[in-house]
Amino acid sequence: MPRGDKSSYTSKQKRQAEHIEEGYKKRGVSSKTAAKRAWATVNKESGGGKKSKSKKAAKKTAKKAAKKSTRRKSTRKKK
Repeated sequence: MPRGDKSSYTSKQKRQAEHIEEGYKKRGVSSKTAAKRAWATVNKESGGGKKSKSKKAAKKTAKKAAKKSTRRKSTRKKK
């Protein structure tokens, strides 16, 4: 997939980007800049294009494992 290809985005994300882009154009921003800003906003809000559920689950599991391994055990005795 070439850089800048929008085929991996959902139709909702595409609509959002279009709406955001129109708003920037109304403010006087150039078309090219408005498009870049719109997609950057969509990426920030939704985390990018479509992701399979298995990848999401793997990320969550990896994050939980990383958090567990970095936690320090309390050395103080409980009263």
